[in-house]
Amino acid sequence: MGISEKGSLLPAPRTVAPRPRWKPSWAFFARAAALIIAIKLSCDGISMLAEEHETMTVSGQCPQVEPLFPSLTSPALSEMDTYITSIRFRDIAVARLAGAVQVPSPSFDDLGPVGEDKRWDVMYDLAAYLETTFPLLHDTLELEKVNTHGLLYTWQGSDESLSPTVLMAHQDVVPVAEATIGQWTHPPFSGFYDGQYVWGRGASDCKNILIGIMEAVELLIGAGFEPKRTLILSFGFDEESKGLEGAGHLAPVLVDRYGKDGAAILVDEGMGTSSVWGSHFALPGVAEKGYIDAEIIIRMPGGHSSIPPAHNAIGVMSELITMIEANPYEPHFHPENPYLSQLQCGAEHSPDFPSSLKKLLPSWKEEGSTTKDKLAQEAAKAGDDIKYLFTTSVAPDVISGGVKSNALPERVRVLVNHRVNVGDRPSGVEAKLKSLAEVVAEKYNLTVQAFNDEPETPRSIKLNVERDVLESAPVTPTSVDGVTPYAVLSGTSRAIYGEKLLIAPGMSTGNTDTRYYWDLTKHIFRYDPGWDPEDEGLGGIHTVDEKVSVLAHISGVQWYSMFIRNMDEADLARAKYVLTPKSRLFSKRALDSHFHFRFTYN
Repeated sequence: MGISEKGSLLPAPRTVAPRPRWKPSWAFFARAAALIIAIKLSCDGISMLAEEHETMTVSGQCPQVEPLFPSLTSPALSEMDTYITSIRFRDIAVARLAGAVQVPSPSFDDLGPVGEDKRWDVMYDLAAYLETTFPLLHDTLELEKVNTHGLLYTWQGSDESLSPTVLMAHQDVVPVAEATIGQWTHPPFSGFYDGQYVWGRGASDCKNILIGIMEAVELLIGAGFEPKRTLILSFGFDEESKGLEGAGHLAPVLVDRYGKDGAAILVDEGMGTSSVWGSHFALPGVAEKGYIDAEIIIRMPGGHSSIPPAHNAIGVMSELITMIEANPYEPHFHPENPYLSQLQCGAEHSPDFPSSLKKLLPSWKEEGSTTKDKLAQEAAKAGDDIKYLFTTSVAPDVISGGVKSNALPERVRVLVNHRVNVGDRPSGVEAKLKSLAEVVAEKYNLTVQAFNDEPETPRSIKLNVERDVLESAPVTPTSVDGVTPYAVLSGTSRAIYGEKLLIAPGMSTGNTDTRYYWDLTKHIFRYDPGWDPEDEGLGGIHTVDEKVSVLAHISGVQWYSMFIRNMDEADLARAKYVLTPKSRLFSKRALDSHFHFRFTYN
């Protein structure tokens, strides 16, 4: 490629050159057999291969895979790895990301149909920018435009028997409120670079991921990489307004093309890396909470404000809202909640893991025990950002009622948002709201019409469900007992950031476009792989002064380029065991040897 450059920002990834072919001797087989027996008898207690397992893993509740590097390389790919860490690439990457931020692409909750509402047209500008900025990608990959603005890129692999890798991001951003523009340190669509951060709406949610994926693919093409496994890039355009027009149309195309469970893995935006309990944890999201918006309408007689009743519809609605807020959901763990796995990882690996949690954790599995609730209540003390990972949230967000200062309100409406705990159901939210409404209705002689098609009556509390009720997402498998998607993702992260980085299943309190892709693959990860240890915040997403660390952005490009190659080599149907002095599958202490031994099994 001719792209080597002095000046390094990141440690260059190690590469593993292909080993020359050789003919084993009888002495080799004897020594190899002795090595295997030694491993079997080792006091390290390394578990041996079992039919139900596809690979060797570290013992314990939170196994960590060894760093995973692509084994197939070339001078151009090695040069690409070095180039990503260079000053020259930093300047190019900053310019490309800043340019994307400078193209406003907000999506709104009240957008009309695509093609009719002109506010969608900003997406044309962003698509044109991407085409100009990444010429190799657009010359090499097939681009389909789904529902006008959904961008679906396909890099066809040479082996059609391999299920594709799917990488996702969204093109749209949260709108910037006019009243807040003056509060920004740098204008919200300036893409200003201060030497450490790129500032602007979308810089961290999630044009950094959109541009990072495309950067990685552009570099791989330039280095002559030709995939065996098909790579899909699926970019929606209305994730910030529930994704129905973007991901809601893109996902069915892919399911129809590749079939149910037809993709090997899907990685979308999501959790990143955080310092927790004295350790650094990468937390790829493997689950999402459910979602339900409940509309509550209270109808009561109107009249002149000079002759008011003791309580009008606004007062009664206020009482009901107060009752809803006074009866929150309790923290509660269900066995499938990934935060339990994160707690297990902390207990096993982190020096500052709280002793109070460590005492409660071993017995959480006891069926019928109240220990699960005690554990959740103790864990919730860390703060609301932790509590709501295993607690259903309730938030009255929109309220309206009344039309004039001298007229009693006849109709008052409130919209209450709920994010439903993993393991619970939206139907349970409906039942709880109904029971609270009945208490208020009895007090004020109103009827309750709960979640049915009955019309509103003059003295009633009407409960409705807004569209897009969402059950909790299926939980992604996180086994590393084999060549699993989670193992590949984990090994790539530890290759980029080192073995001190721990990987644990994570989840966020929000939802992503992955809600539409559940049928495409069981292996869905919501993960932002870019990491700057000096800046682990959320980057001001959805608020004033959104920004992203350039170091984090570039490390994300490095991750995507390596992950694509690692997935290309991953044999997800078979496990390959390699014994080397730096084996990925066995304890280094058990491998005090200079022999290389490879075998496979089905």
